[in-house]
Parts: sequence; C-alpha cells; structure tokens
Amino acid sequence: MKVVHVVAFVLVVIGGLNWLLVGIFGWDIGELFGGQESLISRIIYVLVGIAAVVKIFGYKDCCRLHKTSVQPTQTPASM
Repeated sequence: MKVVHVVAFVLVVIGGLNWLLVGIFGWDIGELFGGQESLISRIIYVLVGIAAVVKIFGYKDCCRLHKTSVQPTQTPASM
C-alpha cells in the first residue's frame, strides 16, 4: 500500500507543478504531449486526479501505517 501512496504523492506533485507553470507562465505540461485534447494528456490528467483522490481518502491509512510500523524506543529515564 505504501507504493500506491508514493506514486500518488509524485503524481499530485506533478499536477501541482503543472498548475504553477500555468499560473506563472501560461504554459501547460500537457502541451508536450499534443495539447489537452490528446489521449495521452487526458490520461495523465485523469491519473493526477485519481492520485489526488487517493491522497485525500487514503491519508488516515497512510498515517496509520507509519504509526504502527515505528516502535517507540525506551529511554533510560523510563527504565
């Protein structure tokens, strides 16, 4: 499940950077793949959107995985 969250995170970052480029320069990464109407650009946009949904609804699961995988260590004061 961690791989899904990592891939989703990378896609969300790519989407965010794309919006940054659109906002500052008026340039869309989708133009590299033939514009917004091309099939590959539409697939990328859909994958970025799905990644955002995974990050929104999978946030608690991701945090729970991190909390359960890390075991607290005992400090000399607690011994």
